[in-house]
Amino acid sequence: MRGLIIRKMLTGLVAGAGIAALLSSGTSATAAPTDSSDLKTVPFEVTGELPIYPKALWKNGSSGTNVRKVEARLVQLKLLEKRYLDNDYGTMTRSAVKKFQQSKGIPQLGYVDQNTLDKLAAVTHVPTQTELYPPAPVVNGKQLDARCATGVVLCIDKSTRKLRYVVDGVVKMQLDVRFGAVKTATREGSFTVGWKSRNHVSKLYDSAMPFAMFFSGGQAVHYSSDFAARGYNGASHGCVNVRDLGKIKILFGQVKVGDKVIVYRS
Repeated sequence: MRGLIIRKMLTGLVAGAGIAALLSSGTSATAAPTDSSDLKTVPFEVTGELPIYPKALWKNGSSGTNVRKVEARLVQLKLLEKRYLDNDYGTMTRSAVKKFQQSKGIPQLGYVDQNTLDKLAAVTHVPTQTELYPPAPVVNGKQLDARCATGVVLCIDKSTRKLRYVVDGVVKMQLDVRFGAVKTATREGSFTVGWKSRNHVSKLYDSAMPFAMFFSGGQAVHYSSDFAARGYNGASHGCVNVRDLGKIKILFGQVKVGDKVIVYRS
């Protein structure tokens, strides 16, 4: 009880001292404002100017024919490789635009505004239809799938049982291949190389898959000793088998993750 009395006395003394200090300094103590009208705003200044960016006509994520036309002009200037002529404004197109802007001494925005487009048009010609849509290569009088016309492609024809390594419309290598059986068919469509494994072994089938380049789930292009030994008397479990060990070693070294894989019937 005595301790409680002492604490109250000390609290009172401290509060009294605080009020006395305010009075001695000429400041009157007032209650905390209870109305918003009692609150004061503190003025401040904003110095400098906020940047104003020009409107983007096409930017990262844009797609369509106009993007392809811009890409074709960048290809003319050798700022963009033909493989990226694809209607999609992605990382490589953005990088090429920035290089062009830097060469012209204009802000490196990475997107195409009207000023960039005007300067690009001034130093390039209107892309021709062939430049916009390069024709697919012709092999033995037969045209490959149109999707094999640009970029780096593993162009795989199930009808002729051929894999052609194509770079910007030029066939660099041709290999015999075989595919999956009816119940384990090799999927058709447009894919990309997702990952590579030089000495891969299938956990599902406990079989070697050297120089594997995976493009659709567990399906991959890889060397097959069985194909080399038995030819077309056998079939894969869905993969694209190659029987030429020397060629697939070279191919494995050339192909990169992200390169296109087109599986089709001619």
